[in-house]
Amino acid sequence: MKIQKITTILSAIVLTTILSFSSFANNALANQPISHAAEDAKAYLIEPQDGEIVPSSFEVKFGLSGMEIAPAGVEQDNSGHHHLLIDLPQVPSLTTALPANENIKHFGKGQTETSLELEPGEHTLQLIVGDYAHTPHDHPVISKKIKVIVSSKN
Repeated sequence: MKIQKITTILSAIVLTTILSFSSFANNALANQPISHAAEDAKAYLIEPQDGEIVPSSFEVKFGLSGMEIAPAGVEQDNSGHHHLLIDLPQVPSLTTALPANENIKHFGKGQTETSLELEPGEHTLQLIVGDYAHTPHDHPVISKKIKVIVSSKN
């Protein structure tokens, strides 16, 4: 009985500590200054082109003007790295770090191209540049959304 009470008390202390740290971390991230991007900075897709018919495996090349490419973790003015949005109906939050998932691909090493494998059918692609912490800039740098048609024939 005594051991059970001690275990319950220790569990409550651990949970309280975890929740406190989580709250602190969220507040610290929320107070991060948003990185600056030049107002004339532009992200764009070099290839494929809007409306292009592509095989199920194809190359995507990213373009950026008015800014420099810098890897994630490198805090440098007017710089960032690409994030590829795949089949997202709308742009994600512009005030928090972009999540990494099947619809948002991170290129935090500063990559400017990738190979994609998509199912046959119509898909959308769009770029958004994130700063050292994967957060969009004060002047979000977002490409035009394009459509590609993945052929069922290779």
